[in-house]
Amino acid sequence: MSVEAARFREVLGHFPTGVCVVTAIGEDGSPAGMAIGSFTSVSLNPPLVGFLPAKASSSFPRIRAAKSFCVNVLSAGQEDLCRVFATSGADKFADVGWSDAPSGAPVLDGVLAWIDCAWESVHETGDHYLALGRVTALDAVADHPLVFFRGGYGRWEKQTALPHKEFP
Repeated sequence: MSVEAARFREVLGHFPTGVCVVTAIGEDGSPAGMAIGSFTSVSLNPPLVGFLPAKASSSFPRIRAAKSFCVNVLSAGQEDLCRVFATSGADKFADVGWSDAPSGAPVLDGVLAWIDCAWESVHETGDHYLALGRVTALDAVADHPLVFFRGGYGRWEKQTALPHKEFP
């Protein structure tokens, strides 16, 4: 059975994701960054995270060449920032405030959380790469995430927790 790309995207768009910007300091000393919606925790021991940049990305080669990278989890009010980092070819850092993570990679102002990483590995996976990083430092600094769902952006706010259920 063959699955059409448009249908694949439509159906998987029903899975809400957080939105992140992966940043690094390029070999030329200037910051690089790209928006991603495919970020995940991979392992607790050792602490590993992963993201899946497209092979066609013009930003990923600069990030990959860096010694480290930082995953910036965007907060609810940062949709415009996400759109800047999703644009190809522009000076993405022109009007963006940031500070240095412990590795020197950019931590963007106002993010929900940041995860500073050393490169672990990069694997080819279809038309994307699976990029893995070993977490070296991290922090959570805001309350409400930017969420992508069915082609649009929104926010999530914690509701009253449902009763905990035990599963067999």
